[in-house]
Amino acid sequence: MHGYRGKILRVNLTDRSIKPEALKHEEALKYIGGRGFGSKIMFDEVDPGIDAFDPANKIIIATGPMTGTPTPAGGRYMVITKSPLTGTIASSNSGGYWGAELKFAGYDALVIEGKADKPVNIFIEDDKVEIRDAGHVWGKTTIETTNELMKEAPQKAKVLCIGPAGEKLSKMAAVMNDLNRAAGRSGVGAVVGSKNLKAIVVKGNTKPDIADPETLKEVVKKGRGQLKDNGVTGAGLPTYGTNVLVNIINEQGVFPTKNFQETYFDKAEAVSGETMSEQFLLKRESCFACPIACGRYTKADDIETGGPEYESVWAFSAACGVDDMKAAIKANYWSNEMGMDTISVGVTISTAMELYEKGYIKDNELNGLGLKFGDGDSMVEWVKKIGMRDGALASKMAEGSYRLAESYGHPELSMSVKKQELPAYDPRGIQGQGLQYATSNRGGCHVRGYLISPEILGLPEKLDRMEKKGKPEWVKIFQDLTAFIDSCGMCLFTSFALTADDYADMFTAVTGHKHTAADILEAGDRIWNLERVWNLKAGIDPSQDKLPKRLMEDAIPSGPSKGQKSALAELLPLYYKERGWDEKGIPTPDKLKALGVPS
Repeated sequence: MHGYRGKILRVNLTDRSIKPEALKHEEALKYIGGRGFGSKIMFDEVDPGIDAFDPANKIIIATGPMTGTPTPAGGRYMVITKSPLTGTIASSNSGGYWGAELKFAGYDALVIEGKADKPVNIFIEDDKVEIRDAGHVWGKTTIETTNELMKEAPQKAKVLCIGPAGEKLSKMAAVMNDLNRAAGRSGVGAVVGSKNLKAIVVKGNTKPDIADPETLKEVVKKGRGQLKDNGVTGAGLPTYGTNVLVNIINEQGVFPTKNFQETYFDKAEAVSGETMSEQFLLKRESCFACPIACGRYTKADDIETGGPEYESVWAFSAACGVDDMKAAIKANYWSNEMGMDTISVGVTISTAMELYEKGYIKDNELNGLGLKFGDGDSMVEWVKKIGMRDGALASKMAEGSYRLAESYGHPELSMSVKKQELPAYDPRGIQGQGLQYATSNRGGCHVRGYLISPEILGLPEKLDRMEKKGKPEWVKIFQDLTAFIDSCGMCLFTSFALTADDYADMFTAVTGHKHTAADILEAGDRIWNLERVWNLKAGIDPSQDKLPKRLMEDAIPSGPSKGQKSALAELLPLYYKERGWDEKGIPTPDKLKALGVPS
């Protein structure tokens, strides 16, 4: 096999059995790898109706055929499971080096089953796999855990782990790897914690075979050239990191502020990528085989940390009304240490701030901490408390913004879709992105179809962000292409410069299986429909394809996008039709049959 390693590693924590299995090659090609292949395993093996913390839920950690190859930014892996936050099928993406290392160890995917009777770690070095006691690192932060386990591991091994938030089953818990990289969204870290699994340490010693090395050199050289020449991947991201977006999004008047009550932050410059680079940046960082190097490493007072990324800066600044970059960096640091999704944590804190502002959360619940918009110091302390479930209110917040707001009788104050917190773009002023939020298979998410690219950045072409015509078609294309990218093992950021033809050429050179642009979009369509069917079986019906009440009914109150409203009600039926689904949003038997997706 080329690109693929031909093996799956199945580890059952209940009976401590370890079993390598042969990869089903034809099925892997059909679902590509990563997100697609992991979702197919979930579809075949996990009852969608079970509780996410039931030992029968599984964790699939899957690489793609391009993971660990010379393809640009080909180092990604996915964590697929049932989400405790949303109830949907979750597949959280991470970069760094851990995914490539799993591939070097000889595995395309790792399937984790059951539940250990006490905390354990998994150590993998090629064919040698062990389940070891984790009592000495249980309760430790992610950095403490990584540093401790590296003492027990082979040289240059890579560590994936959870922090206290995952151990305490926070529905916002992330899976962390390489210290500062996160499979962040949907609470996947809590499922790991529910199985008493603390960490997976991996060291591999062989690289995957390439079908056509000479052609791959050519297409990689071409792709790297396109990435270098592109204004986003060749200039903006390398120079300022993802936080280059702060001023760009704010100037459009779609930078959500104070829990989406406003959309323009007059102190945005204080937390911009330019300010970060000038005052707080220590160095740039990159992931495996990545020519972009958008990662940042920053320092605020005595804290040094990887990041923060744009979404994290926003969540810990404008979302909470905070104009202090130091506070955003510290909150990001503690979120990583606790092992939590920065978007969900920041939005949950901002929801709590609005609940307090409106008098629903009382002073006697705060234990002396502040909870007002703009209070950066208290925001940082709440991050720590949420991670440790320290106190009744922090424990409520660890459940996510929807359950927090619902507990006070006001779920409408949670800015979430399918109970997952929305990221840093107000959908009322970006119509395609709003449609993508509502229809995302894992709840509120920007990276299931990044319509910011054409609607704001003008890539691959500039679209009027308020125009409705054609947006359902654009959303479907972006969702399908993203499903392929997530599955092949490359970084989504490459799509700023690369086309579907480029991905097809790389996939063909790596695997030896001829694919065209149409083929990879069809694969993405197949993956999207498989996820949709799984969600329907889990009870996630089309009535949940919606935005929060505020974002559906209220116009943007002020700023550059004043008066703009969501057109979701008009766009959603057109999107269903574009997908080939019925008018209720259900994939038709003919659609599923054409794609070869089981019903």
